[in-house]
Amino acid sequence: MSLYGVIADLRREHNTPAAMQTLDMVVAELGKTRDNLKDAVANLDGKSLPAGGKAVVDELVQRARADDLYDLDYGPDPYDKPPPEALDEGTAGIGALLAISSVASVGLAIVAVIEGLRAIFG
Repeated sequence: MSLYGVIADLRREHNTPAAMQTLDMVVAELGKTRDNLKDAVANLDGKSLPAGGKAVVDELVQRARADDLYDLDYGPDPYDKPPPEALDEGTAGIGALLAISSVASVGLAIVAVIEGLRAIFG
């Protein structure tokens, strides 16, 4: 069973507004901690929980520990900073050709505008 499966079970068992709000807070913290319940619960310690919310969190922690889901570690965030890639000669050459053709196109456009204005006013 996954951590979110345990949370879904708790939502079905404790369908009070306070329990739902508490579990919503837990899920929000899980998003910030990459699904690490231990860190999420630690972040919730400083926040005020709804009435009866502490019992729901305690039950969640107990079930997560029983299923070995309490302190999950998925490693570093792959979307944080992508690793830099080396620039090969082919890619650099294509970039240089694109830059040269862009400058040439702008230059030809300027010449065409100047010649057009000369034809109109000349």
